Amino acid sequence: MNDYNATLREKYLEAFNQEIREEITGLTEGQFIEKYESEKTWSIGPFSLRGDLTFSKLSQMPDPTQIGWTSSSIFNPSIIEHDGKIFLFYRAAVKKESLGSRIGLAVFTPGVGWQESANNPVIYPTQDNEILSVEDPKVYRYGADKFIMFYNGAWSASPAQIAEYEKPYGDIAVDINYALSSDLVHWEKMGLAVPYSTSKLWAKGAVIPRDGQGNATKINGEYLMFISEGCGGTQVLGRSENMLDWRFEPCTYLPLPAEMGTHIYEVACAVVDGDNLILDFMYNSHTNEHLGAQVRYSFDDVSKPIEFTSNATLAWGGMIKYQGKWLFAQGWDAPAGSEEIYFYNA
Repeated sequence: MNDYNATLREKYLEAFNQEIREEITGLTEGQFIEKYESEKTWSIGPFSLRGDLTFSKLSQMPDPTQIGWTSSSIFNPSIIEHDGKIFLFYRAAVKKESLGSRIGLAVFTPGVGWQESANNPVIYPTQDNEILSVEDPKVYRYGADKFIMFYNGAWSASPAQIAEYEKPYGDIAVDINYALSSDLVHWEKMGLAVPYSTSKLWAKGAVIPRDGQGNATKINGEYLMFISEGCGGTQVLGRSENMLDWRFEPCTYLPLPAEMGTHIYEVACAVVDGDNLILDFMYNSHTNEHLGAQVRYSFDDVSKPIEFTSNATLAWGGMIKYQGKWLFAQGWDAPAGSEEIYFYNA
């Protein structure tokens, strides 16, 4: 076993004993989708469970690192339709919300059902900034047979790095990495998407406006990336002409109204629906509850929210339109010991 894999195994074993905050592991999809304000006609929803699309992971995926890796929970998926099939990318973790994660793929074919990819795991740790985990895929189409996945890589920052970038939150660093594919099955890692000068060694969620077909959508001639968690506590907006080369700037695009709560926890997804840009997000209330909401913007100014609603989904990997209806997936509600992803239709 080489030095990298030896360290990988050490950190994998540590993940079994990782302390996970109960307020995160206890989240359920029902507590978000059961709230719906019907008078907000621009809002996406209401959503209900679509049982015929449930994905059950019944076996352990191969372990190319040969460290004895297994998973017990799958969640935070991203879905996209291609060639009439649903491609489901999911985070497979040692336990719910732990480090030691990898990214798997399952494909739904109408009339056949779900099949796990023979190429699993499609993303697993191979780089220094992935030694603790690879997590939370977000997949976008940005041209004919051109797909990009943004995902988080976790690693341990040194005291010198922490000091250089004035990193809060301890020594665990989280990067936004990206990979490219022409078929959604085989992925080439391209490295860091968000520089440390922006992330301050912690950034989550490359949220890019996406239409119902899974296409990254330009707003006023540019792709946008909303980063809400990390970056030293500053909301950041990225801009790109090609989805590959980004420039970032601080931008308070989502000021939380004082009556709603204290701060934004994380933006889940950005949806282009007709003339509206809608962000679906989670925030902390004045009673320290995790609540969800949606907010509407005009394409003319993505820094100024027009209207909020308590409707929410927490669709971390985005929504698509499938068979004419909005669809998203999540695995939070799977019973302990089972690895399932549930689908919700509007």
